[in-house]
Amino acid sequence: MCGRFNLIATRQLIIDHFGLLSLPAHNPDYNIPPGQKILAVVQLEDGSKKAVNLHWGLIPSWSHDGKISSRLINARAESLLEKPSFRNAYQHRCYLIPATGFFEWQATGAAGKRPYHVHYPDNRLFAFAGIWEHWEHDQKTVYSCAIITTAANDKIAPIHARMPVLIPPDDYNRWLDKNNTAPEIPDFLAADAYSKMQLTAISTRVNNPLHNDEKCLI
Repeated sequence: MCGRFNLIATRQLIIDHFGLLSLPAHNPDYNIPPGQKILAVVQLEDGSKKAVNLHWGLIPSWSHDGKISSRLINARAESLLEKPSFRNAYQHRCYLIPATGFFEWQATGAAGKRPYHVHYPDNRLFAFAGIWEHWEHDQKTVYSCAIITTAANDKIAPIHARMPVLIPPDDYNRWLDKNNTAPEIPDFLAADAYSKMQLTAISTRVNNPLHNDEKCLI
């Protein structure tokens, strides 16, 4: 799964990397947990890209209870078209989640779990694949999202069985294309955006989602 990530790139780097005209207020975020607003890149009708804030934890449009979002922070790539919670969003509302790294925990037996930071050596920007939804209930509107995951490759498997799907920069437009109904996940995985990533063992400071500073990365 993907339950925590970071976005420490500057405002201008994010704008340039994703070809945005503007960006909502943004400060470096070292430890982003589910249940809060995260930065997302969506495609407008004219094909341009826009940065918005989405609630991390998807609420299906048909749901009567927003509390379901805590159980839908990730969407398994293998069953996107099978699960009613994800099917419609996958067919019509794909988006990108800017990130500079994510955290995963390796089980270490009696000692508990050891956190790792998965990132590029220069902490450059990349993007998770995601889907988003529009939910209305009792005059309340929430735009929410989930990060798509897949079976771990050889690099990630030693620490966890799942990993987030990454969309290579050359494929950003293809992933966002509203006419590309239910894009084939394996096509994007083939580019192996993980090939140059590194896994850095870090301290357990990151375990507490209230900790949000540079020490979370060491």
